[in-house]
Amino acid sequence: MDRFDERILHELKADGRISNVDLSERVGLSPSATLRRVQDLEKKGVIQGYRAVLDNVQMGVGFIAYVSIGLSSHSKAAQLEFEQHVSLESEVVECHNITGANEYLLRVETRDLPSYKKFHADVLGECAQVQSISTMVVMDTPKDER
Repeated sequence: MDRFDERILHELKADGRISNVDLSERVGLSPSATLRRVQDLEKKGVIQGYRAVLDNVQMGVGFIAYVSIGLSSHSKAAQLEFEQHVSLESEVVECHNITGANEYLLRVETRDLPSYKKFHADVLGECAQVQSISTMVVMDTPKDER
């Protein structure tokens, strides 16, 4: 990866919908050379995809929380069972296996507090591997570059 690739990635991270012509002008390459580099970065898996940034309120998401999960067992089997348990839940938009006092950190998005309470009881509370649940409610998001 050279400085042109790094500049391409920087520009695409800021605006994934930028046209190839505009991208080539910003990085100082011809459009054909820029396109080849972008395709190569996609092929190598450096660029894994493109996404749309949505407005949570307009999408019906009024409650966001980070939830720290402690498991009753530290075994690989318990981890896999927990991961399978939450993998299909639409409210779980991120699931991270972490170090520290707990095994997992989830980002959970729901319509409102009562919806989260139902998720907490029906999904997390019914998971046999879960020993502890600690919820941190997001009050505001001054920066989010995901």
